[in-house]
Amino acid sequence: MYNVSVADLVKKVGSTYKLVILTSLRAIELGDGAANLIGAKPGAKVINVAMEEIAQGKISMKEKEKK
Repeated sequence: MYNVSVADLVKKVGSTYKLVILTSLRAIELGDGAANLIGAKPGAKVINVAMEEIAQGKISMKEKEKK
C-alpha cells in the first residue's frame, strides 16, 4: 500500500485542481492497460498507483503556452 500525502502532492503539482485532473487522467490510462512507471504489484488500485507516480515525479502536467 502506498502512503502519499495529498498536501505534498498539491505542493508538487501546484493546485488541488491540477492534482485531481492529473491523477484522474493517469488512473484512466492505467485502467485502460497502460504500464505503470513504479513497478506496482498487479491488482494495485489505479488511483493509488497514479498518486505514487506523481509523488515520485514520474509524471507531471505540461501546461499549454498562453497566446
